[in-house]
Amino acid sequence: MRPMPRTDLAAEANALFQKSAADTSALPGVSARDEVLSGFPITTVEILDDAGAEALCKPKGKYLSLELDNLLHRRENAFENAALALSELLKRFSLPPEGDIVCACLGNPDITPDAVGPIAAQNVVVTRHLKRSLPQDFAAFRSVAVVRPGVLGTCGIESAEAVRAFCAVVSPALVVVVDALAAADFARLGRTVQLTDTGIAPGSGVGNDRAALNAVTLGVPVLAVGVPTVVDAGEGLFVTPRTVDDLVRRTGKLIGYAVNLALHNGFTCGDVDLLLE
Repeated sequence: MRPMPRTDLAAEANALFQKSAADTSALPGVSARDEVLSGFPITTVEILDDAGAEALCKPKGKYLSLELDNLLHRRENAFENAALALSELLKRFSLPPEGDIVCACLGNPDITPDAVGPIAAQNVVVTRHLKRSLPQDFAAFRSVAVVRPGVLGTCGIESAEAVRAFCAVVSPALVVVVDALAAADFARLGRTVQLTDTGIAPGSGVGNDRAALNAVTLGVPVLAVGVPTVVDAGEGLFVTPRTVDDLVRRTGKLIGYAVNLALHNGFTCGDVDLLLE
């Protein structure tokens, strides 16, 4: 069996494993199922044991992926429906009912394929300071803080270290980490959003592994959300589509909006529009 191409997507890794093994039966230690939510295909992959983790080269845990073809084809109400679908997937990870939420938005805003996190940060409604200064006026809002730790090459600090220090101050109930990912199939770039409760290792998709952000390293539950923006072409070469600017802007905004809808009960995309003006 040939080595599996580099990919951060569990759904893609599962499909590639079965293809390489010339077998479409269930992989031991891995559960996979498909559904449609608000018109968008969803794939759920659960890695149940060490055998499944070894086969897919992914930690044990749950991985949900949302396919964005309807959004990219600009179908009617596609953005709102995609945001609603993604927010529902976020809720499937049993978000804590109370306590602060930290959104850790990773990446380098000056490198377009790595800017998913920084753009998502611009679209998250930050409320922690308002909840503390005006608790009655913002009683219906969840307490949310955003941290943009940058990258090691521009700030000299590992993202995991910066987020861990931020968490020491905030003491959140949950950290939502947003980052760009890598895929094996060029057709998946900007077309898939993956959510997982296993955390994330920044740069792992491009062979530049940094310290992981997960429940062990941060000391709190971690929910990672990512979009693939590059494909490993081999020999240190990574490729990205010519439309990457639009894809990154659109998916970063989508993730930010979905986080708002998931955390603040009763929010609509229109509410988010008004609050971000």
